[in-house]
Amino acid sequence: MLSMLCPDLYVPSICQVDLSRLVARGINGMVLDIDNTFVDWGSSDIPAPVLAFFDEAKARGLRLCMLSNNFRGRVEAISGILGIPAARGLKPMRPAFRAALALLGTSPRETAVIGDQIFTDVLGGNLAGMYTILVIPTSRREFVTTRIVRKLERAVLGCLMRRGMLALQGRAGTAGQGEACRR
Repeated sequence: MLSMLCPDLYVPSICQVDLSRLVARGINGMVLDIDNTFVDWGSSDIPAPVLAFFDEAKARGLRLCMLSNNFRGRVEAISGILGIPAARGLKPMRPAFRAALALLGTSPRETAVIGDQIFTDVLGGNLAGMYTILVIPTSRREFVTTRIVRKLERAVLGCLMRRGMLALQGRAGTAGQGEACRR
C-alpha cells in the first residue's frame, strides 16, 4: 500500500521538473493539479516562471490539461489564461483521471501527473498507472480539510524517506516551492 502513495519524482517546484527527462521517458502529456501546485490556494495569479514552464512544455510538444475538484469558474479562468483544457473530478478516483486522459488523448503510461498532495494527486495518478510527480506546496494557506490531511501526509513522506523509497530532488527553499517559482 505504501508504494501507491509514493511518487515517481519529488521536487520542490513545478519549475524544477526536467521536461527533457520526461520527454525522454516517453511522456507526451501532463495532468496538472492547480491549487498549491502552480498557484497559491484560492489565487488565479500565475507567476512568470510558471507561465514560462507551461510555454516550454507546449514548445516540447507536451499535451497539457488541468484536473481539479475546484469551482468550475475558477478552473475555467485559469484554463483560459494558460490556454489548456481542464477536467473536473473527484481525486483520487479513477474516473477523474480517465477524463483528463481523454482530454489529452494519451495513455496512462505516457502521461505524468503533477500535484502537491499524496492522497489525491499521487494516489490517483498511481492508481491510474501514470508517472507521478509530487511538488512542495506553493503556500501554507489551504482549505481546512487539506490542512488536517497534511499531518498524515508528513508522516507518510517521512516513512517513505526513511525506507529509502523517496528523496527530494533539487533544492527546496524554506517556504517551499514559492520562492523557486517566483524568481
